[in-house]
Amino acid sequence: MNARNILLITTDQQHWHTLGCMGAPVKTPNLDRLAAQGCLFERAYCPNPLCTPTRSSIITGLMPSQHGAWTLGTRLDESTPTIGALLQSHGYDSALIGKAHFQPLESAPGYPSLESYPILQDLDFWRNFDQDFYGFNHVELARNHVDEAHVGQHYAIWMEEKGCRDWRRYFRPPTGTRNAPGFVWEIPTELHYNTWITERASERLTANAKDDKPFFCWASYFDPHPAYLVPEPWASMYDPADIEIPGPGPVNFDRLPPHFAMTQDRDADWSVYHNELHGHHIHGSGCHLSDPEDLRARIAIYYGMVSFLDHAIGQLLEKLDALGLAERTLVVFTSDHGHYFGQHGLTRKGPFHFEDGIRVPFMARMPGAIASGSRNTAIQSLVDLAPTFCGAAGIDVPHTMSGLNQLPAWCGQAEPPRDHALIENRHNPTTMHLVTYVDRQYKITVYRGRTHGELYDLENDPRETINLWDDPRAAELKSELLLRFAQAQLKKDPLFMPRIAGA
Repeated sequence: MNARNILLITTDQQHWHTLGCMGAPVKTPNLDRLAAQGCLFERAYCPNPLCTPTRSSIITGLMPSQHGAWTLGTRLDESTPTIGALLQSHGYDSALIGKAHFQPLESAPGYPSLESYPILQDLDFWRNFDQDFYGFNHVELARNHVDEAHVGQHYAIWMEEKGCRDWRRYFRPPTGTRNAPGFVWEIPTELHYNTWITERASERLTANAKDDKPFFCWASYFDPHPAYLVPEPWASMYDPADIEIPGPGPVNFDRLPPHFAMTQDRDADWSVYHNELHGHHIHGSGCHLSDPEDLRARIAIYYGMVSFLDHAIGQLLEKLDALGLAERTLVVFTSDHGHYFGQHGLTRKGPFHFEDGIRVPFMARMPGAIASGSRNTAIQSLVDLAPTFCGAAGIDVPHTMSGLNQLPAWCGQAEPPRDHALIENRHNPTTMHLVTYVDRQYKITVYRGRTHGELYDLENDPRETINLWDDPRAAELKSELLLRFAQAQLKKDPLFMPRIAGA
């Protein structure tokens, strides 16, 4: 197979079902078209339902327990081999435009983070930034979501170049009204980071076409990660009155681990799960209760954010076509993890491994190789992206990667190499640590140091309403799945078993 260009397009915290081609009430004509021109994968999973771990897995081909960036607030060591560096060594231009999030927002003593203050807003530093960054020879970065105050880096420089010297006025510290339902973000569309990423990625593609050089370009968009804010006309695209809050309805919390019921209690004491080691906390702790009217308004904005993303991605794909690069390019679209907006009573990501949080939208197009208009239910994992990109580039997959090359299966030349996926979720070393094994029919979640767990029959209970963990009738199934889980853990290369103290 001839070496291909690679365009990776990702969103942040997008629920797997929020695509028109999946039957959702969301307008995504450009992504629908991409799916029609390639393959839509219906069972794709992230290796961790948080940003830093999954993004680090995308570029390393390793699970979070292997590469070490196991939660928010950790950092991916710069010496870790990455797909960008490997492709560079084979003549590729390797570029990242948008969100990286391989490092924390706070620096550690002797270990400054490029995503921390004050360097985040030292624009002279970023104007002169020309070092290799996790294997990318060209980066243009930003860190914030919507109006978050930690904006800066190349995005701020771009806004100044557009004549907006007072860009800070669009980015304010969080306030009590910041997440108000239906709040319209006042930033003009032409200054939105969707526009910035699309414009700058398009410019990089143009340079690659001019140089006739193979490329790996990652266009890394920030939305629809909350807060729920988007400019017009997308803020008014969906009427909250027409929004149906996703089910299931009443949840039997008695059959779930205790932290699920705590999300429905405004006075719950989460301190039993907290551990100040490394200064981390449990993402998703606290009360998830939401007024139905407010929740519908938030979902309407979330859908608007997805449609704005679709518009921007459509422009990027049009540029690929205009440059005559589409026929030689593997395009992959996905998200780093899912989201909850009412499912199972949850409204935020966290230590929850329902399909809503760990399953991601996923599609791939490679003209002449991947059958157009196809759908695939074989299990995919984002840890497989790096080795699959090796396949597209005609490079042997390094033995250091634990992910699998999916490309022959995508092209109909081999059977799917994966019969399961593992999802890790580690907020603190000793308080909230869970791992999920999921295969074609079943899902089992094990909690470190706990006797409770979760077990679902996804074929007969796709909405995950019945936890079979303590059901005597499922005892034999539970035993079999625990064995499969243990075998899956052993398949990891022992050279890269967890490197974190206390793991």
